[in-house]
Amino acid sequence: MKINLLLKKEEIDVEKIDQTKVAVVLDVLLATTSITAALSEGASSVIPVLNEAEARAEREKHDERDVCLSGEYAGIVLDGFLNPAPSLLCEHVKGKKVILSTTNGTVAIRNTANAKKTYIVSLLNGQAVAEKIKNEYNGETIIVVCSGSSNQFCLEDYYGAGYFIQQLIHLCKDKELEMTDSARSAALFYEGFSQQSERILRESRVGQLLNKAGLEKDVKYASEKGKVTIVPQLDGRQIIG
Repeated sequence: MKINLLLKKEEIDVEKIDQTKVAVVLDVLLATTSITAALSEGASSVIPVLNEAEARAEREKHDERDVCLSGEYAGIVLDGFLNPAPSLLCEHVKGKKVILSTTNGTVAIRNTANAKKTYIVSLLNGQAVAEKIKNEYNGETIIVVCSGSSNQFCLEDYYGAGYFIQQLIHLCKDKELEMTDSARSAALFYEGFSQQSERILRESRVGQLLNKAGLEKDVKYASEKGKVTIVPQLDGRQIIG
């Protein structure tokens, strides 16, 4: 099993994302955590879009009673959209399609759409996704993607990637693993700080911004490992669990 890690979404080479790859996308603070939470709370699906304009165009395709708009750009909630933080989003999602636009996470998901499978991963569900990949593995290269933040490395995504890779290492003891140095370094980093997830997220740059915005409980929620067993997967243009 080959495992590669990209440290930010700008490293994605869309032309190389094909049917020989399985993509695993992380945006721990907050897109992939929010997607996992929304599906866990009864959303029928999440539709990831690239920007505000695409989100508004997508909404026009649906009965407004069946969808909710959620999104931000550069950390600012879009006008007329729900805040994508789980604590503020999830009470609105039951039975609805969530049209989600974020600066980084939804863009990374869309840019890996040509993979054989694209999974949405957070600390909440990293173990469940690793188990799914292990059980269905058929020779693909695993591309783990840290969304990052506007072309910048993000500590929380790197930690989440390390957690996910460590889960694969544990589950795939019967397989020969070939990891890039970036993937191995994330796993080693996680190993050294495995009991400090809340601290890592809280002290990250994005975590500090969320705390200042009064979203401390969302940072804490995002730091909880193995909390849910849902495995969100891109199915065409929407994510289902």
